[in-house]
Amino acid sequence: MSSHQVRLEVRLPEGHWSGDVTRANPSAILRIEKHMPLSRGRGTARISSSEDISKSIGQHPGIEDFNIIQNNNYDVTIVAGGGGFLKPLIDVGIIPHTPFEVRDGWVDWTIECSQNDIKELINSFKQQSIPHRLVSTRSVTTRLLTPRQRQVFDIAIREGFYDIPRRISLTELANLLGVAKSTLSVQLQRVESTIVHTFSEDIRRRSP
Repeated sequence: MSSHQVRLEVRLPEGHWSGDVTRANPSAILRIEKHMPLSRGRGTARISSSEDISKSIGQHPGIEDFNIIQNNNYDVTIVAGGGGFLKPLIDVGIIPHTPFEVRDGWVDWTIECSQNDIKELINSFKQQSIPHRLVSTRSVTTRLLTPRQRQVFDIAIREGFYDIPRRISLTELANLLGVAKSTLSVQLQRVESTIVHTFSEDIRRRSP
């Protein structure tokens, strides 16, 4: 079974609290750690920022209340209509992955859905004149590694091949698995390539 992982950058409309706050503070980067709906259309969000945005948050009509957890980290309660996931997302039934970032009014969302959902979502953005950029799309499967690759990966982790310093050499690991050193080297390269390419966008988002 396969689906598609899509990365989208979307311009948040005027009145959306995180869009307005970042437009007012264009050098700020908001990282939405979690986003939860409440009753009557309200919601909560936990955010971190690259700078102090407490004044902008406190003055925004879309924010009912906020608490400072620590420096530039906040819990906010969002009023109904103050800004959450946009209507096209709700209509298609897609929830973006968290965490995600907002910069200068643009939100960077990663979503996983079918190809038809992608087309419907993009068409909805166009119909509602919502600026957006399709950054990347790729097919993903529910199985990341083959059974043999998973076995090799598990044993390599268990035996400390990826520890620093390594607790087992490539030669020793090959002997343990009963394969040639060259064969194991190729197997590990394929495993590592799959993992790196699968999670590359997530790594970039978490390492600005």
